[in-house]
Amino acid sequence: MATNKPRYTVSVDDEMFKAIENFRFENRFQTRSEATVELIRLGLEQLKKEQEEQKKAQKNKPSCEENE
Repeated sequence: MATNKPRYTVSVDDEMFKAIENFRFENRFQTRSEATVELIRLGLEQLKKEQEEQKKAQKNKPSCEENE
């Protein structure tokens, strides 16, 4: 099964490896790679949400001039 997707290697410690494997089996991913990609996707999604919330909070935060 050839793929044009970019590839790279990631090294993790034993604890993270076990966490990825647990996630993989609990969510019935066929491969470790699929599980890892899903974890990365979920992490990036969460990061984006947090950044959007920070931007909203900064917009809603009154400036020093408004308090005077």
